[in-house]
Amino acid sequence: MASKSNNEKPKRKGLSSGVVERLSLYLNCLLQFKESGYKYVSSKEIGFCTGINPAEVRRDLIKIGSVGKKGLGYPVNELVKVIQKSLRSETPEKVALVGAGNLGTAIAGFEGISRHGFKIEAIFDIDPNKIGKRINKIPVYDVKYLEEVIKKKNIRIAIIATPKEAALEVFQKLVAAGVRIVINYTDTMIKAPPGVKVHNANPVVEILHTLYFLSKAED
Repeated sequence: MASKSNNEKPKRKGLSSGVVERLSLYLNCLLQFKESGYKYVSSKEIGFCTGINPAEVRRDLIKIGSVGKKGLGYPVNELVKVIQKSLRSETPEKVALVGAGNLGTAIAGFEGISRHGFKIEAIFDIDPNKIGKRINKIPVYDVKYLEEVIKKKNIRIAIIATPKEAALEVFQKLVAAGVRIVINYTDTMIKAPPGVKVHNANPVVEILHTLYFLSKAED
């Protein structure tokens, strides 16, 4: 049996979807702690912020090679970097937003997007009263230039916040433009082709899901 070269790096083990989801929650809280001036944070504080058992928090952080300091906790800045690296989000990503209505405008103004290193680079719409203007300093383009602009700016992530009737057509244009991650905020369920990841984020579905467990807890 051939021995491994000393220079050969071990393969990076993938994280389960559950761990990835929890790490995303930890990161969101850690960035808030950082903005509030925290230098160190405990697993108990992270657990309180996320609603996750502190023991689970510690197990997850151990999996990505992070161990807290006794009496101090986890250094916030360092832990943010470790989680970002684990989630492969340490490099800022450009985002396209399709739909400049009430929902799109709210998304464009949501500070959490920039907090996590994402930048909405372009907004697309069909309304001539919005095209050529800016929303939260972001330029609004005619949707007919969607593929051209996305390719030129090398955007890989997009958010669909259009009326549901337009969602599928918009999605097809995004895929043709090279977008690989799509967050769909419409009622239209979109099935992703190979190489593209779609997250259908229907707020009504989220509310119904939460309502079920709330009602169950009150039974």
